[in-house]
Amino acid sequence: MTPLIIGIIFVALIFDFLNGFHDSANSVATVVSTRVLSPRKAVIWAAFFNLVAAFLFDVHIAKTIGQGLIDLLAVNEWVILSGLVGAIFWNILTWYFGIPSSSSHALIGGYAGAAVAHSGFGCLLGAGWAKTLLFIALAPLIGMVLGFVIMAVVMWATHLRASADVNHLFRRLQLLSAAAYSLGHGTNDAQKTMGIITGLLVAAGVLKTFHVPFWVILSSHFAIAMGTMFGGWRIVRTVGQKITKLKPSGGFAAETAGAITLLVTAFSGIAVSTTHTISGAIIGVGATRRASAVRWGVAGNIVIAWILTIPASAAVGALVFGLIEVLR
Repeated sequence: MTPLIIGIIFVALIFDFLNGFHDSANSVATVVSTRVLSPRKAVIWAAFFNLVAAFLFDVHIAKTIGQGLIDLLAVNEWVILSGLVGAIFWNILTWYFGIPSSSSHALIGGYAGAAVAHSGFGCLLGAGWAKTLLFIALAPLIGMVLGFVIMAVVMWATHLRASADVNHLFRRLQLLSAAAYSLGHGTNDAQKTMGIITGLLVAAGVLKTFHVPFWVILSSHFAIAMGTMFGGWRIVRTVGQKITKLKPSGGFAAETAGAITLLVTAFSGIAVSTTHTISGAIIGVGATRRASAVRWGVAGNIVIAWILTIPASAAVGALVFGLIEVLR
């Protein structure tokens, strides 16, 4: 591998680290806001299961990201570098303002913007994009419905029990639901970086066919786990406290709904946003009490960020590619 390829892989792992840093809120906000775990213990718990996911799942999502969205014949090293820079810029910007936008969609947006700047819109693969764009809307809705249903079942099953007993039970169960969610988060988001790195290796001729080497799998999971360890606390506050107020039973329901959604889509090779999913699940849980229990203004601002993420990061990716073309 050339120094350029090694450098771009390093940048991809920086993005992966920032993905974990940015999205640590998804994994730990509920378990922290319900005070089941301290912030430090929560990020260690989540990071551990982010890493364990490397050994449990196939790489269906990596294949979708790496070869299902952009024609690799229209990609070179500079396109991938520009896409990564676009995604990193958007992640840092939204982290600074405490907005739980999607790192995944920032990545595919930056990648697509740079690819279009290089080769035009013909490089985009319609089938892959149709599925991805569809699940921008479906992932939070699925999370919301599952969160509502699971919380309703929990409320029905525990309505005759003392509140203290219910909280004690779900403080224990929430450790399991948080672990399951972190497995889903790890396998979804680490695979997106795997797809980019493997696509780079194919485009550069290092690999003859698209297959994800084990060192790429392990390094991607390690990077996202380390990012989760450091945590993005601005976003934790938004997801864990500002959308709705959670009890341990609500945290369990939201995490379980999120975990189910992420694991099913991972096995199906569908790249979804972990941020969208957990935010939708939390809204669904809050809505079981009453509609006013959800702070819809905060939720609306989050939705606006979701809508802007792909075009904004695509614009940055295209701009970076243009600058690189001028300078090199």
